[in-house]
Amino acid sequence: MFYRPEDGHGLPHNPFNAIVTPRPIGWISTRGSDGSENLAPYSFFNAVAYVPPQVMFSSTSTKEDRGDTKDSVANIRETGVFCVNIVEYEARAAMNETSGPWPKEEDEFTKAGIARAECSEIACSRVANAPASLECRLTQIVQLKGEANFAVFGKVVGVHMRDDCLIEGLFDVTKFNPLTRLGYRDYSVVREVFSLNRPGE
Repeated sequence: MFYRPEDGHGLPHNPFNAIVTPRPIGWISTRGSDGSENLAPYSFFNAVAYVPPQVMFSSTSTKEDRGDTKDSVANIRETGVFCVNIVEYEARAAMNETSGPWPKEEDEFTKAGIARAECSEIACSRVANAPASLECRLTQIVQLKGEANFAVFGKVVGVHMRDDCLIEGLFDVTKFNPLTRLGYRDYSVVREVFSLNRPGE
């Protein structure tokens, strides 16, 4: 099968997200200038540079109470900071609860029963028991083609790693089983890891 996205695919559901998988999930925590807290998962997320370390996530929809975007991007516009929390398999239900279209005033930490801790370098909460959290300062927000598509880039200025995930000096993902996003309503979990040496190493 071949299709042009502009012409439609004729399938019951859009296959694009199912093709580009698995995708890591950035559980983005933000705080508005009014002190309101927000926590929401984004699967258009990844690391994009080593030095300095940088990450990005994209928001692709709107909420009536936030105009052209959603709470995460609106808060980052106001404060210039955000935190990326890594999602483990055990947190799947809580993560899913925070994905709802809740009002701006709704605190997803409280709604989903998630313990929070204050970040060290930025004025923002983080998921207290996350395997890792990346404190970020905004570098740029890029408006992408299409309505409500914004890519948010940030420089990592602080890194939290849960002690049980550090094994002999290495951050070991098998200790917490990262949750990943597939297509449709599907997710997967990383439980098997293998190593390959690059040519010339």
